[in-house]
Amino acid sequence: MPLKLKLIWPFLLTILIPLIVAWFVYPNHVPPEFMVFPPVEITPTPGFNLLYFIVLAIGALAVTALILFPTLFGFKKVTPPTPPVVTHSFPWWFYVGAAFMLFFWWLMWSRSFVFGDLVYYAFSPMWWGFIVMLDGIVYYRTGGKSLIVNRPALFLISAVFSVAGWYYFEYFDYFVLSNWYYPNGHMSELSHATIVGIFLVAYSTVWPAIFEWYTLLNSFPKLVARYSEGWKITLNGNVLLILGMLVTAGMVAFPHLMFWGVWIGPMAMLVGQLMRLGIWTPFQSIEKGNWSPAILVAVASLFNGFLWELWNHGSEALNPVNMSGPIAQTNPNYWIYDVPYVNVIHLYSEMPLLGYYGYLPFGLFVWIMYIWAGKIFGWRTDLDL
Repeated sequence: MPLKLKLIWPFLLTILIPLIVAWFVYPNHVPPEFMVFPPVEITPTPGFNLLYFIVLAIGALAVTALILFPTLFGFKKVTPPTPPVVTHSFPWWFYVGAAFMLFFWWLMWSRSFVFGDLVYYAFSPMWWGFIVMLDGIVYYRTGGKSLIVNRPALFLISAVFSVAGWYYFEYFDYFVLSNWYYPNGHMSELSHATIVGIFLVAYSTVWPAIFEWYTLLNSFPKLVARYSEGWKITLNGNVLLILGMLVTAGMVAFPHLMFWGVWIGPMAMLVGQLMRLGIWTPFQSIEKGNWSPAILVAVASLFNGFLWELWNHGSEALNPVNMSGPIAQTNPNYWIYDVPYVNVIHLYSEMPLLGYYGYLPFGLFVWIMYIWAGKIFGWRTDLDL
């Protein structure tokens, strides 16, 4: 069987398994509000459950301890070689990106009417300003290297791929009954076609933002070294593939109990097949004891997640009665979480505290998806500068 077909069939399974299971679970054979875009709220969702919260919290604390104190888990303390002294000023795009980010951040939070309806479109230019600014920080720290300078193809391809990639995640959201949804996604002030366009442009920011964070974290040699000599865990591609199928099916059959499967099941299926084909992923590095690629891309996603949630919350929480006529201008991309059992402790965020830990596997999934697609379409999939 050609390599591309060997890569495509497990991806198709990630799409088909939810549909097959849903056929037997729901009277109409699909989840409520299936394929309504942007996703809307689905009720009711189970409320807080202390036992469920404690179990997930114990796991979250263990992961936190591993990231902060890897030597407690048997990781060797590694002293990296002293990097050469580099001196470089911030590039011009750092300042341009910062200006865009700050202006549209202010606009999205203030809902100022000075610029008319521009507030509806503020989310994406704010994020692209931040991404370009972040690239400038990487350039400064590495003595003139960055994705824009050294890997422009990666920068552009990741932006295009990000649109399809995030919509892929939105697909799974329907089967966990809208763990996240968009209350402003069907506002009367904008046509549905305009809102769809706004969302698709916003989706282009996900992969580039996480990749920029990853390159920034890799500019700290001590950070890379601290996870480079850990456990050597042997993983089996066949086991991961089967486990991914079971978790994906389970999250559809039991969407509240297994809501976390949205980040685990489909990824395990793709990773399992990539491993069976001998294609490198961060999990192959773990087998050799080098956890740095996996942990740093996960942490990159988490760092980015803090800004996603901060900026999202502020876009709706501030000036809630800033009115011009009957309806206030607002952010169409604004989202809310409706996570069962653990939807508590919100720190200036719509995301519950334990929900942030979902960003860790999400970061891995982002890179896995990019590697999978790169082997099909023929683009380079490492993130080195």
